[in-house]
Order: sequence, then structure tokens, then C-alpha cells
Amino acid sequence: MGNELDETTGPTNSAGRDINVIDKQLKVEIGFGTKVFELAVWIVGVLLAFAVGFAATSSIGAAIAISIVGVIPGLVFQLLKTNALSYLRKLQQKIQADASQIDNYLEQRVVILENLAGLLAKSIDLDKDVMKTISAYRGGINPNQDTNRNEASAALDSVASRINVAFEAYPELRAQENIAEAMRQNSYLQKEITAARTLYNDTVTTWNQEIYSWPIHQIVAAKAGYTTRIPFIASAETRDAARKTFF
Repeated sequence: MGNELDETTGPTNSAGRDINVIDKQLKVEIGFGTKVFELAVWIVGVLLAFAVGFAATSSIGAAIAISIVGVIPGLVFQLLKTNALSYLRKLQQKIQADASQIDNYLEQRVVILENLAGLLAKSIDLDKDVMKTISAYRGGINPNQDTNRNEASAALDSVASRINVAFEAYPELRAQENIAEAMRQNSYLQKEITAARTLYNDTVTTWNQEIYSWPIHQIVAAKAGYTTRIPFIASAETRDAARKTFF
């Protein structure tokens, strides 16, 4: 049998395909078969130990006593579930820590952009909406939800783009060391935010895979009511800008 996906013979899409992140969380669930499996871990072990004990002793009393050993698989399974819950909770905390790192860089970028806008406003007629957008986030980035963090990042990207356009329109501003340094700091923070997003998305990917790892993690995740996480998403404005012809 040949390859199910054959890049040499067929079918191809010459126009390409745009990829979008699905903005939806999936709740982990377990089916009837998994519930039966979880119950069977306890029952089958006990019945098997009873059968072995009766075959060896021909005594129901002795077989019942030996059947107690049959609960060991169930106890081990319970221990594994406890460890799995602890692991998923730690992973959840790591997601929060990674998200917090993005927030920290976003806050720093707000300060830099505010200072940069103030410096430029003294030299040129800067778009007033730029200052309004920055002021809206000056109180700190504390979104509590990934979607809000995404919106804040997209808004700051838009502000930075407009500031950069204004900066490029006035070559003489580049000679001012304080403005040039602020531009360098903004560029550095944008790179750090990109790296922090990658780390966050890697952790989210691990989470999304682990909660569906059958049977133990999936059972634990379903009982805890866990859902998948949505990776950090590039804004529509950023994706559109990436499609432009630069040269």
C-alpha cells in the first residue's frame, strides 16, 4: 500500500491555504467504555485473585481472604490518578507563569511606547489616537483572560507600527539619542514578547495533549472539568501586514 498522503502525485492546492487558530475550548469527556474500564480495574483484580485462591486452596474462605490482594491494581490505579492530577495542576500553574511573563513584557512595552510617543509628540504632530490607546493600558496589563491579553498585544503592535511610520517620516529624529534608544528598547521588548508567546504556546500544546492522554490523564481531566487551552493568536492586522510586499 502506498502513502495515504503522497506529495508527488496528489492532490495539491496551488493557491495555498490560510491557517487560523480555532478560538474554541473543548471540554474533556470520557465515554461509557472508559467508565467500564475504570470499574473493571477494581473488579477484575478481585475476581481473578478469588479464582486463583479458590483453585489453589479449594476453600471459599481462603479464596475470599486472598481476593483482598486483588484490590492492589485498583489502589495502584488510584495512586496514578492522584499523581496525574498533581501533574496537571503543576502544568496549569506553568501556563499561568508563562502568561504572566507575557504580561510583564507588555507592561514594559506600554511604558516604553508612552515615553516614545511623548518624545515624538514634542517634535511632530503625532496621531492623538496613539496616546489614547497607550493611556488605556497604562494602568497595567492584567487581563485575566487569554483573549484580553491577545487584544492588548494586538493594540500595542498597532500603536508601535504607527509610531514607527511617524518616526520613518522624519529622518532627522533618528539623530536624537533618547528617541533612538526608545526605539531600540521597543524592538527588544517585541522580540521578548515573541519568545514568551512561543514558550506559552509550547506549554499550552503540552496541556492540550496531556489532558487527552488515555486513560489516566483523560479520566482525571474529565472529572476535574478541564478544557483545552487556546494558543496565543496573531491579530488579523498582523497577519494582513505579513502578506504585504516589502521589496
